[in-house]
Amino acid sequence: MAGEGELLLRETYSLERDLLPRPRTEDEVTPGEPMAKPKPEKKPAAAAPAPTRVLPMELQVGDRLVNERAEWKVIGRPYSSAGGKMVHARVQYIRQPATVVVWVWGAHEKVSVRRA
Repeated sequence: MAGEGELLLRETYSLERDLLPRPRTEDEVTPGEPMAKPKPEKKPAAAAPAPTRVLPMELQVGDRLVNERAEWKVIGRPYSSAGGKMVHARVQYIRQPATVVVWVWGAHEKVSVRRA
């Protein structure tokens, strides 16, 4: 009787396998019929733009600067002093627009900014 059970399982398996759809090969496609193209890979969604590192003299009005405490916005064009070795720029605290400070950098230092 064990032989009959095996026969039934094999028949059932082969019937189920034959009923399942399977991908067609190039040999089975008629010459005029196009084959399905694979789906293109999705690109990952762009997160927040990465900060750009620029020299202080390349700062622009509207650039965003971040220090350890807060986020600041450049409100004045940068200017240099001390023979071009120091660069100053007026920045404004985003949460309190009345707070305006002049930040100073060495002219050779790069600053991380997010462009507006």
